[in-house]
Amino acid sequence: MTDATDAPVPTWVRLVLIIPLAIPQLVIGVWAIVAPRSWYDTFPGFDPHLVAAEPPFNQHLATDVGAGFLATGIALVVAAALARRSGAYVALAAYASFSIVHFGYHVTHQAATLTTRENVLNLALLGSGLIWLALAAWGARPQPRPTPTDPTVGL
Repeated sequence: MTDATDAPVPTWVRLVLIIPLAIPQLVIGVWAIVAPRSWYDTFPGFDPHLVAAEPPFNQHLATDVGAGFLATGIALVVAAALARRSGAYVALAAYASFSIVHFGYHVTHQAATLTTRENVLNLALLGSGLIWLALAAWGARPQPRPTPTDPTVGL
């Protein structure tokens, strides 16, 4: 018998909720590590350039941030591949610890070089990641097992 924390995470949760959280983390992480100046100057790849909105550039910091994004993305991919609830919760906790602080920073520190609309759009995008995180945690939660006296068993 499998412990509830080691039970499988449903495939739809892994493919529809966890992997989509991982992909941007991996892309951002690799970009910031391989080309930190490009990442700083042009992230997210179109206007407004969000990282450059808060100068100055620091290659060490950009590379370290990229490593954090990459580590979070790898944790999410490994959790999805292993398909165990305990691993999913560890990866989601890592993602949450980064994303909540990141969102909080942007709520309390608006970039002066961005317009109000751009700052609000940035917050909406970051907030959507938190909603996605909550959906993934909800989808990975333990499912109640039917009991033999449950009238829905066998339906």
